[in-house]
Amino acid sequence: MKHSAPQPAPLFEDIADAPEGGQAFWLTASDGVRIRSGVWAKGTKGTVLLFPGRTEYVEKYGRAAADLEARGYSTVVIDWRGQGLADRALSDRGIGHVEAFSDYQRDVEANVALARTLGLPEPYFLLSHSMGGCIALRALLNGLPVKAATFSAPMWGISIAAWMRPLAQIITQVSGWVGQSHRFAPGTSDKSYVAEADFGGNVLTTDPEMWRYMKRQIVERPELSLAGPSLGWLREALGECHALSLAPSPAMPALTALGSAEKVVDPGPIHLRMARWPGARLDIYPGAEHEVLMEGPEARKRFFDSATALFDANR
Repeated sequence: MKHSAPQPAPLFEDIADAPEGGQAFWLTASDGVRIRSGVWAKGTKGTVLLFPGRTEYVEKYGRAAADLEARGYSTVVIDWRGQGLADRALSDRGIGHVEAFSDYQRDVEANVALARTLGLPEPYFLLSHSMGGCIALRALLNGLPVKAATFSAPMWGISIAAWMRPLAQIITQVSGWVGQSHRFAPGTSDKSYVAEADFGGNVLTTDPEMWRYMKRQIVERPELSLAGPSLGWLREALGECHALSLAPSPAMPALTALGSAEKVVDPGPIHLRMARWPGARLDIYPGAEHEVLMEGPEARKRFFDSATALFDANR
């Protein structure tokens, strides 16, 4: 599949805390949607394809790129369609919307094409968080050319109260029939969680410094922010999580990190998947919230040491 040549894109280095020498590129997916990728290419052992979560963006993983570069790896981070500086599907930029979950695979293809065009060091490896973990598992099943995969709190199920689950499926289906898929999903709002929430009681991190890092990015660059998901996004996400639950595990060495205080994704499907994935390991981080990569120095060191040990063993 032919992709247009990458063009230079903005990279907000002042808020990224990333290694020097980073670049960003505009990419055009196969359906014409413009997305953005950030590249840090000084690692020589291989290249990590980093798939962020819903609402996230390239600059949020500047520190992760530094952690990977210190361990010898280059990094490519993607702005998925509908978030960061990528094209957004709706005129209201705050609503997180996608027409079909399979569309994210077009973004994956464009990102792999970028890594090849730039001649980034091979082999390739995968690091994904939350929604990125859902997209990543599908990409692996589709034959993504990586040697090993790491996941942080992968969205293989969405945390919805048991009584609400059947209702959510009915509401999201009906919204499509009556042309209301662009509306915010119940219980979500038009505000960015990181911009509005206080550190105390947040569901993302227990580390005040990483909380400040994330909040500063959104306050200084509000164009990167995203609010709640649409009914259409929720319908698509629930459908993809169900479809993936029926799929076999890929023949791929894998590592998953999960905080014991996880409240954003459903931990159940993660435990089930990892228990039936030969050669895979589930690491529990005591007390950690949803974003292990945005926890304190000890948790982050443990994660990046474990991830790159897996990559080193599979080069």
